[in-house]
Amino acid sequence: MILQCSIILDYPAYIDKLYPMCLCTETIIMKKHYLSKLFEPGSIAIIGASNSEGSVGGQVLKNLLDSGFGGALYPVNPKHDEIMGIPAYKSVSEIDHTVDLAVIATPAKLIPGIMHECADHGVAAVIVISAGFAEIGKAGLDLQNEIVDIARTYDIPLVGPNCLGIVRPRVGLNATFAKSPAKTGELALVAQSGAFCTALLDWADTEGFGFSAVASLGATADVGFGEVLDYLAVDPETRSILLYIEGITDARSFMSGLRVAARLKPVIVVKSGRNATGTRAAVSHTGAMAGSDNVFDSAIERAGAVRVKTVAQLFAAAKVLASGTRVRGSRLAIITNGGGPGVMAADRAHDIDVPLAEMSQETYDHLESVLPPYWSHSNPIDILGDAPPERYRQATEAILKDKNVDG
Repeated sequence: MILQCSIILDYPAYIDKLYPMCLCTETIIMKKHYLSKLFEPGSIAIIGASNSEGSVGGQVLKNLLDSGFGGALYPVNPKHDEIMGIPAYKSVSEIDHTVDLAVIATPAKLIPGIMHECADHGVAAVIVISAGFAEIGKAGLDLQNEIVDIARTYDIPLVGPNCLGIVRPRVGLNATFAKSPAKTGELALVAQSGAFCTALLDWADTEGFGFSAVASLGATADVGFGEVLDYLAVDPETRSILLYIEGITDARSFMSGLRVAARLKPVIVVKSGRNATGTRAAVSHTGAMAGSDNVFDSAIERAGAVRVKTVAQLFAAAKVLASGTRVRGSRLAIITNGGGPGVMAADRAHDIDVPLAEMSQETYDHLESVLPPYWSHSNPIDILGDAPPERYRQATEAILKDKNVDG
C-alpha cells in the first residue's frame, strides 16, 4: 500500500530540499515548535550592545557577526548611533522591523521595562544574559519573578536569566559571550552553567568536533530543560544530547521532555549538587534547588537516559557520540597487552552488567595463527606485553569481524 500525501511544513526552506519527492493528495498543516524563533531566528535585537568587545553586549554582537548570522541585527543602546558598523537604536520600540529574538545584556533593574518594550513590539523570544536575580537573594528573586510574569503574560519564551546564551552553528547563530567558536555537528549541549558550556566549547574546538545546538539556560526561570529537550527530540540536526544540571525547577516538564528525547536519541546527564555542600553551591550559583540525588538517579534511569558522575566522563561521552559510531549490542571484547588490566576491565564489565563476548571458532583459529603461542586464548585477549602496533591491528581486525562481538 502506498500512502500519498503532501505535508506543508511551517519550517525553514532547507526542509524542502530534504523531502523533494512528496506526492500530493491530502494536506496536513504542521506548526513550528514554539522555541523555533529561539534557535533559528530571522532577526535579532542585541540590547546592551556596545563597541567594546570587553562588554557582554559587545561580545554577543561580535560573535553574531563572526559566526556569519544571515539575518538582520539590531544593536540597541541609547548612547550610540552606530555599533560595529551597524546602525544602532535607542530602544526596541524604535526598531521598525520584526524582531524574532532579543538578547538582553543590561543591568538587571532595567530588564522589566525592556521586557514590556519587547512585548509591545511583538518580539518572539528573549534571552536574558544578565545576572543579579534569584542567585543574590529575595530582592533578586522578586525581580526574576517579575520578568517571568511579563514573559508568560505575553507568551514570550524566556531563557535565563544569568546564562551564557544560545548557539546554533548551522544557521550562524552564536548569541553568547563565549570566546570560542562552535563548529557544526550533531551533538546538542544543554546546561545551566555558562562556565560549563564555555569549557566544553573550548574543549570541542581543540578536539575538532561541533554541535547542533548549545543552550545555556542559567536560572531556568521560564524555559527549562523539559522544553528544550522537547525541541531537540524532534530536531533533525541533533543525534545525541548532553545535559549539565544543577537543579530542576519543573520536574513534570523535565521528565516529560527527557522521556521523549531518550527514546529517540542517546541522552547523557551529569548533575552537580549531589550532596549538601554541592547543593548550597548550586543555590548560590544559579538559585537552583538540587533536590534528592537518589530520587534524581532513579528518575534518570527510568526515563532511559544515562547518568555520568564526572565531567571527564561527560567529555568522554561527548567524544564517542560526536564520532557518529553507534554500538548495537553489549557483547564486549577486551584486547590488552597486560593480564592485570585485562582482569580489571573484565571485573568492571561484570559490575555494570556488560557481558564478555564469546569468540567464534573462526576468530579463535585466526588469532591462533597470528598471535604468539602464549596469548590468553580467551576474552580478555592478552596479546602480551611486547605487542607491537601490527599485533594490535591483527587482533582488532579479527575481533571486529566476529559477529559475536558488538564492540
